[in-house]
Amino acid sequence: MIETSPATALHAIGLNKSYGALAATRDVSLSVPAGSALGIIGPNGAGKTTLFNLITGAVRADSGEITLFGEDIARFDARRRCLAGIARSFQVPQPFTGLTTYENALIAAAFGRALSEKAARPHAREALERVGLARKADMPAGNLTLLDRKRLELARALATGPRLLLLDEIAGGMTEAECSELVELVREIRDAGVTIVWIEHVLHALLKVVDRILVLDFGKVIAEGPPETILRDPHVTSIYLGPEEIQA
Repeated sequence: MIETSPATALHAIGLNKSYGALAATRDVSLSVPAGSALGIIGPNGAGKTTLFNLITGAVRADSGEITLFGEDIARFDARRRCLAGIARSFQVPQPFTGLTTYENALIAAAFGRALSEKAARPHAREALERVGLARKADMPAGNLTLLDRKRLELARALATGPRLLLLDEIAGGMTEAECSELVELVREIRDAGVTIVWIEHVLHALLKVVDRILVLDFGKVIAEGPPETILRDPHVTSIYLGPEEIQA
């Protein structure tokens, strides 16, 4: 059994997941202190999204242990993990396009907190306020810009009342100004006490928020440490980032 304290938001040991002969994650271990921000990088197919799926319970690990604030959640399904305080955004925003912005947040608040519609309303409104979408509450989600759809992804996650927020490529496709807005929003969320784990290819955005970076390669952790150490690691820079990416 894992022995951790509530001061550790997320702790995982030896997470393994295979699909036939393909090992999506191989003996992945990580520990994220409460209130901190961990960045995860690696090429496409490295196992980053699979790791998120294992953490959220969308996919069951073949083996391994995982705790959330000291509580063993390995046997929890996705709903129970959400109720325990895990929320995530998706790389491609997936709102209910036929519903309003507010209705999207309301569903998340009701589902993620196990509340009635009436009890969930203030949480939905608060989440929209936090991400700057309150004025667009009555707009159909399908009419939102890409930036606002990504804001809605964050609002839906925040509406569940997370203690741990998993972000998947939220800066992709953004202009520089839009990216800066999202980064500031993520920093505000972290400063409010929410622990962040962020998968991202846009390094300059990631570096403005995270304390540490974990690097995945073919499902394995190949490096972890402070950003300045990781970005100077020759193995990491040559295989995953490239000299042009680092200079940017």
